[in-house]
Parts: sequence; structure tokens; C-alpha cells
Amino acid sequence: MNWSKKTAVAAIVLGLGFVALMTTSCSKSSSPAKMTLYDSLGGTVMVNDPAHSGTMIEKGRLGIRSVVDSAIFIIAGDASINVYFKTLLAEVGTGNLSGFQLLSKNLTDFIAVAAGAKDYTYGGKNMHDAHNPTGNPRMNGTATSADFTEFINDVVKSAQKNGLSSMLIGQVGVVLNSVESQVVQR
Repeated sequence: MNWSKKTAVAAIVLGLGFVALMTTSCSKSSSPAKMTLYDSLGGTVMVNDPAHSGTMIEKGRLGIRSVVDSAIFIIAGDASINVYFKTLLAEVGTGNLSGFQLLSKNLTDFIAVAAGAKDYTYGGKNMHDAHNPTGNPRMNGTATSADFTEFINDVVKSAQKNGLSSMLIGQVGVVLNSVESQVVQR
């Protein structure tokens, strides 16, 4: 097997996260409520939103949005997968941030809900349609397994840049890997 160093690191981190998640979810505890990934990211504690002066945001959502937004920028610079985002990159290049804002919101909502947030819902397309050019004309082609792995690598870079622990990165990886079969379509 010819794994790149990044892929090997991502696999190890995701594996450790999966083990940590399974250990936590399988243990018998007398605590009334289990801490979700969303709780671990700050949960429902309200903080100032640095992107919107005078607005409050749940700390868990802010943490997820920070990872999502920096991941989008990392992906934009990643020549191996940014080809799928030609429309978005062209819009941003002309100063139109509406597509970026929608992608950020939808991906943040998706991860927040999957991470255990109670105050949000995901209203975007299902993962198959979102990643299929026939159901989403903003998508430029169908993704391969290698593309998905590169996406995970870019999210790991973003999570590290945003100070997430290896355990939390692994838990985010479990959430993202749960949709691989819907995203990878060739």
C-alpha cells in the first residue's frame, strides 16, 4: 500500500478518534448525559461572533465554522481537489461571496448537527445530490476516493490550525467519513 505521509497521519488520527468515540460511547457511566462533540467544542455557551460585530454565537458553532471556513481556503489552494469548486472560486475572484457564505453555512450546519448541536438543522441537499453535478450544477465533476481522502487531509490541516486536539479531530473525521459512500461517486 502506497500511502502518503498526510494520508497515514489522517488515518491514524481518524482511527484514534474512532477508538476514543467508541470507548466513550460503549462505556457504562452513571453520568446523566454524555458529552457530545459539539459540547467538546464549546457547546451552547454564547460568545461574541468575531465575523459579525455585536452578534453572539454558540461557541461550538463558532469552532466548527472556524474550521470549515479555513478548510474552504485550504481546499481553494489545493490543486488536487479545487477543480471541483471552479464556480465558487470564480465567484470569490470577482468579489461575490454568496456561494462561499452558503457553502460555509451548509457545511457548518451539517457538522454541527452531526456533532450533537440541538439549536440548528441542516437544510442543504443530501450528500449524494450535493456532490453530483447532475443534482448540483455548482459541482464540477464527481469525486473519487482519493479526492475524498485529500478533502479529509485538508480538514485535518484546518482543524490543527484552529487548535483542535487529536481526539476532537478524530471525532470530526468520524462525522465526515460517515458520508464517504455518498460523496464518492466514481
